[in-house]
Amino acid sequence: MSRHGLLEIEAVLAIAARKSFRAAAPELGLSTTALSNLIGKVERELGVRLFNRTTRSVSLTDAGRTFVSQVTPALRVIQDAMETARSQQDTPSGTLRINAFASGAREILAPLVLAFLRRYPQVHVDLVTEGRIVDIVAEGFDLGLRPADLVPSDMIAVPLGLPRSFAVVAAPAYFEAHGRPRVPPDLLAHRCIQIRLPNGAPYRWHFEKEGEAVQIDVEGPITLDESTLSRIAVAEGIGIGFFMEADVREDIAAGRLERVLQDWTPPTVPLCLYYPGRKNPSAAFRAFVEMARAHGRQVE
Repeated sequence: MSRHGLLEIEAVLAIAARKSFRAAAPELGLSTTALSNLIGKVERELGVRLFNRTTRSVSLTDAGRTFVSQVTPALRVIQDAMETARSQQDTPSGTLRINAFASGAREILAPLVLAFLRRYPQVHVDLVTEGRIVDIVAEGFDLGLRPADLVPSDMIAVPLGLPRSFAVVAAPAYFEAHGRPRVPPDLLAHRCIQIRLPNGAPYRWHFEKEGEAVQIDVEGPITLDESTLSRIAVAEGIGIGFFMEADVREDIAAGRLERVLQDWTPPTVPLCLYYPGRKNPSAAFRAFVEMARAHGRQVE
């Protein structure tokens, strides 16, 4: 019964309800003989008779009544679960789990994730941010978000087309007091907010101009591992910070922070959503990927 348990349970319940093998067989898509053989197999595996049957009548035995009373609620639960699963193929609903690094999550939150939730209010998005790169399949995620060059080769990538670059910024008061760096090595004479990577190593600030790449081991009064904290320190005039431009775009526009070395921070690798190839994806998954592809085309 392990291979066809659901069919066999449905067969027992159908016969019990109709009190007839002949009446129950068409409902199950079986011949009367096939249905009789199926019930015989169930009874042999259980070691008890479920039905008393003669040429004129069919009735449940005591064991049959107990079996039916116990499996009927369980079958309803299974059928409800199957119906719920089927409905998710038609109407976006359920939960989507996305793994991302923090700055990437901030970049897609408003234009993609929140826009998706407004369009499909029955979907719940579980967005997990972390610095380490994880196996999204092993960790139970539907989608991952990383720069294109970090997407595993066996995954399907969806370019999001978002313009991305780093930005070196400080408060206007800091630059008034300490001057502005003109080239990356000038940073060695400035107070900088140092960055700690998820593996504990210090981050070297990366620059590039006309094919020339430069990495600077900056020094400063504080080391932080979260860009929101770094942004607070920079806004308070503690020193110069190194950010994804999207994280400080509003501060720059409002004049709270000023950008330097912009000619040394060209566009960087674009973001991609990625996922393993899958059969029969949910409606929510399909809708999110379609919306991501459309977003990527719009901003290209």
